Amino acid sequence: MDTTLRQSPEPDTQTPLLDDVVDGAVDHKGRPVHRSRSGGWRSAWFIIGVEVTETFAYSGICSNLITFLTGPLGQSTATAAEIVNMWDGTASLVTLLGASVADSFFGRYRTIVFASLLYILGLGLLTLSAVLPSSEIQVVFFFSLYLVAVAQGGHKPCVQSFGADQFDVSDPEECKAKSSFFNWWYFGICAGTSMTLTVLTYIQDNLSWVLGFGIPCIVMVFALLLFLLGTRTYRYSTKGDEESPFVRIGKVFVAALRNWRTTPLAVTSQEESRGTLPHKSSEQFRFLDKALLAPDDLKENRKVCTIVDVEEAKAVLRLFPIWVTCLAYAVVFAQNSTFFTKQGATMDRTIVSGFDIPPASLQTFISITIVIFVPIYDRIFVPTARAYTRKPSGITMLQRIGTGMFISIISMVIAALVEMKRLKTAKDYGLLDTPSATVPMSVWWLVPQYLLAGLADFFTMVGLQEFFYDQVPNELRSVGLALYLSIFGVGSFLSSFLISAIDDATSLEGESSWFSNNLNRAHLDYFYWLLGGISVVQLLVYLYFAKSYIYKSHAL
Repeated sequence: MDTTLRQSPEPDTQTPLLDDVVDGAVDHKGRPVHRSRSGGWRSAWFIIGVEVTETFAYSGICSNLITFLTGPLGQSTATAAEIVNMWDGTASLVTLLGASVADSFFGRYRTIVFASLLYILGLGLLTLSAVLPSSEIQVVFFFSLYLVAVAQGGHKPCVQSFGADQFDVSDPEECKAKSSFFNWWYFGICAGTSMTLTVLTYIQDNLSWVLGFGIPCIVMVFALLLFLLGTRTYRYSTKGDEESPFVRIGKVFVAALRNWRTTPLAVTSQEESRGTLPHKSSEQFRFLDKALLAPDDLKENRKVCTIVDVEEAKAVLRLFPIWVTCLAYAVVFAQNSTFFTKQGATMDRTIVSGFDIPPASLQTFISITIVIFVPIYDRIFVPTARAYTRKPSGITMLQRIGTGMFISIISMVIAALVEMKRLKTAKDYGLLDTPSATVPMSVWWLVPQYLLAGLADFFTMVGLQEFFYDQVPNELRSVGLALYLSIFGVGSFLSSFLISAIDDATSLEGESSWFSNNLNRAHLDYFYWLLGGISVVQLLVYLYFAKSYIYKSHAL
């Protein structure tokens, strides 16, 4: 290809223009890449396709896991919910390790390939566990389950950041397309989830758990093949420094702590800069400037970190208040695949005579809401808002996140009210002590809380993805997206801790726990009211920090 282009006598028609070369990126053979022949949507669609299939595989385990735990494994409702939250939390937190390994050592492409192979192994062992005798199933089951969590931790942040890398932010059109990419990325997630919830949960509940676990394994093989198919079209980021940027930032905090008694010298505007951060951000977290100097007991006043290192560390630290104030939302998010599903299992799920909808399938409404709303938001809302705000994305990322958090509060209020009605119906029909009986209340009463949960996810989760990708230094973007995922990891652990503490506190002196196995004697409504109240407080704190946040110079 390159030889033909160099020999062409008509460079104006066949030779790529100099400004068509994408800075900081190469092709799969390490050669400079041209904007017109690589990356962009031609590569992004491969990666979105990978995410659709990976989400199908992961959701095939996650969405109905509580049913498997309370069914074949015989766990209590509270214990099963804790296990689901701890496993999901582990999968999200491991993304920090996976992202740092990708950014520091192997690169995103290689990490994705390795994580995919590990994913396939874990799903294969999970399928095997479903055919083992009951005495052996738990050991293999939990080992394979956490193997999938580790694989997902390496796969998720790298695939998303690798997809966003296909857009060059220095090009105005590709910069707009990158914002749209995050919308369609989440569209792909929901498409994969919808397929799982409409097909796979029925297979698991009514046919076979072996088949229900085996299909995700086969789908994950297809995901790996699809990713490899796009190898020639991808843009691969290059690194300017041999030292890991993740390690560099760690050194800044260590050096600042070591020099905590030292008064730092003024930093001049002529210092080394990559132009990735606004100059005014350097006024924040001035204590990190101490990392620029050697300790007082050294003879020479030499710098141990560059100003760029310090500014990168400040950029990561500036994300912390937003990270913390989104944890309550993550706790609310964790209920979608646990207690919402158990609620549905007690209600009338008949669609036609002889066919009951699997309770986990109700999560489809979350995905349907997002699938419908993505094109509306992308094609109607953003252009309309852009005309008033003159921002390429219509509204800022933090405004979008806050909108979703507010909607999640409404979702909890609706969930509490519906659960109160379900408990009243059970009492009116004398079903308080017959948990196996179906409460004569249609499962469609749960649809509004699922729809609101979907709308909240669309605003908050997509906003968080773009925010944590955009607001970190360029070389830490996998870590940035891992920080976003870690919100839901910590949120899942907090949910597990909260459930355990409440279960112990409310089951004293023979009283029924809020999470009793007999949901007709439980009080999920109290739990939802509690989550709604916590979310209100945290939203107010979030608004305070969001209002004072300083964006990067090109951010939306």
